[in-house]
Amino acid sequence: MKVTIHKGSREIGGNCIQVSSGKTTILLDVGLPLSTDSRPVDVSHMAVDAVLVSHGHRDHFGLMGSLLPCTPVYIGKLARSLIDATRVFLGEERYALNFHEFSAWKPFTIGEFTITPYLVDHSAADAYAFFIEAEGKHLFYSGDLRSHGRKGILFENLVKRPIRDIDVLFLEGTMMHRNNDLFPDETAVESAIFQTIQEQKNISFLLSSSQNIDRIVSAYRACKRAHKFLVIDIYTAWVLEQVQMVSSSSPCLDRKEIRVYAKGSQYEKLKANPEYFGDFSKRLFRRRVIPGELRETPEAFLYFGKMSSFDFIDQFKNAAAPVNVIYSQWLGYLDGNHPEYFGSDRIAAYRMAPDINFVYAHTSGHAPVDDLQRLAKALNPRKLVPIHTEHGEDFSKIFANVVTLNDGEVSALA
Repeated sequence: MKVTIHKGSREIGGNCIQVSSGKTTILLDVGLPLSTDSRPVDVSHMAVDAVLVSHGHRDHFGLMGSLLPCTPVYIGKLARSLIDATRVFLGEERYALNFHEFSAWKPFTIGEFTITPYLVDHSAADAYAFFIEAEGKHLFYSGDLRSHGRKGILFENLVKRPIRDIDVLFLEGTMMHRNNDLFPDETAVESAIFQTIQEQKNISFLLSSSQNIDRIVSAYRACKRAHKFLVIDIYTAWVLEQVQMVSSSSPCLDRKEIRVYAKGSQYEKLKANPEYFGDFSKRLFRRRVIPGELRETPEAFLYFGKMSSFDFIDQFKNAAAPVNVIYSQWLGYLDGNHPEYFGSDRIAAYRMAPDINFVYAHTSGHAPVDDLQRLAKALNPRKLVPIHTEHGEDFSKIFANVVTLNDGEVSALA
């Protein structure tokens, strides 16, 4: 079994790993790098037998559009649906590829490979690790995972009932030089949101990703406890509609605490794609909130907004009470070194604005070092390869059997 890390051995994001056995070649993810300084992998010429997409974050699937049109792409049903949703709302064509959907823990075969997807806890819904078998060898690719989200039991099950006889473990290391001390889990985030909104005198805005379902759940639960309304945009409402395919208990339009702000360019996308949205439009407008309601009683609402909410936030800034801006993504985006992160300068300015109460409430989508150590110890691989990390050279200080590869190296690891 031969392995080539095309991208991801020295950076967070852009994962693309080639694995070959006999006449069969597969790619583990085809990610777009997060940094604008990183050169994407050219996958347009790669005639591979299949691509496995671990989850619906662009740093793991973002180069799908460059694949040869006939390329088989294996992906979870919900992950594919959420990727489609993003493209529709951006006004882009949905990917026209040879998609195959898999299910958690159900093995499938691609040529000489047998692959078993393991559903994992991550900030993206429908995220998977992959157990890959060929030639009597065993490889485990972690994808992105953690133990402290609302699906943490999935991580604990991997530790308590580990896969045996693993030859190679590709282990993500996003958090090698970071920690989760301020908000160790999603419950802590929910608590911070609740404490912010329970006695508010003005509206609150929560800036986060609409595909971070755990974060939407935290916002919803906080609103329910504080007797507030959670206002979402059309895109977020559609995301929750897709999540209903796998979790009927997740928040949705039917919940009395949820309202939808149905205006702007998203509304135009709704009108332009009636076949795609079906009866969603009618049901959505039964739950809509109008601007006048928000201005009349702003203290009754938490707005779960995208980064394009800045002008909307500014409409409430001159009130007698400050606007709560709850920033719920990685704080490092605001250090001035991430111009690719839309709006980071404006968000950073909110931290010092006198009419803004800036609140940080975020827990990582990735496992901290102590959890990675627990997982590595349980899986006990013969070789451990760092991936999705800027600090692969430090792995050997805390893990056993580390083999550090460089992008582009061809290695017979198993």
